[in-house]
Amino acid sequence: MKVADKVADSGQFFSFEFFPPKNEETWPRFMQTAERLADLKPLFASVTYGAGGTSHDNSLEICSRVSSIGMDVVAHLTCAGAKEESIDQFVESLTENGVEDILALGGDGRKNDETASSRFNHASDLVHYIRDRYPRTGIAVAGYPGAHPDSPSLEHDIKVHAHKMGHGADFTITQLFFDHRIYFDYIDRLRELGVSAPVLPGVLPIQSLSSLKHIMSLCGAAIPGDLYCGVEKAYEQGGDEAVKEFGLDFARKQIGSLLDGGAPGVHIYTLNKAEMCENLIRLLRQDGYFN
Repeated sequence: MKVADKVADSGQFFSFEFFPPKNEETWPRFMQTAERLADLKPLFASVTYGAGGTSHDNSLEICSRVSSIGMDVVAHLTCAGAKEESIDQFVESLTENGVEDILALGGDGRKNDETASSRFNHASDLVHYIRDRYPRTGIAVAGYPGAHPDSPSLEHDIKVHAHKMGHGADFTITQLFFDHRIYFDYIDRLRELGVSAPVLPGVLPIQSLSSLKHIMSLCGAAIPGDLYCGVEKAYEQGGDEAVKEFGLDFARKQIGSLLDGGAPGVHIYTLNKAEMCENLIRLLRQDGYFN
């Protein structure tokens, strides 16, 4: 059963995101983490596409290994400047390894001259191609509650997102954010444009001050000033262990607010670490979620 079908049919759920480790010698440790998190019974796990300097072959191998331990996988696939042959090869290799769903992304490089000869410059191009050529494949797309960094406005970004969905995407996974009100405003705006497919909010449990700064610099998402001040205060008082406690409590409350407000589930950015996610799901189950 495709992840896209499970997302549409399930009650409230949680899922995880992993990134392929850069070096093969760290794969055994990564798989230990994945196995620990698989024991929590997430609905699925997404695997990023050659992030952090890893190759696309590594992404495919990690997708296969995560799938082999019993987690359904949504494989990220970036398309900017790609050729049909490379996309076909990746999607067909995924299918051979039991992966039936992709997260269709534009990716970097859309302004480079080398993309001129490619038909793939935006995620909507990839969604259209995959839906037409591989109709059985489940397709997720990325959403940006605070607007994509390259978008001139939130209104424009919402229209672009509706366009992506109109090409045949099944559901959305959002970029990380920290204010649940932004998510519900995003949902209302999409609904006004007729987009009714599930939108899964992305949540980053804050694990350290340095990792927070790094992630925010990469994705361009905004962090509320009072939250950032709270993280800094926790760090001053007790270092990264205090930040972990602060981050765990904040994520617990954020997810509770999202689920209470009607979110179909939450997609948790793991940073390839198990302990925080284990503690978070345990506390949420104590709160009556995911039981």
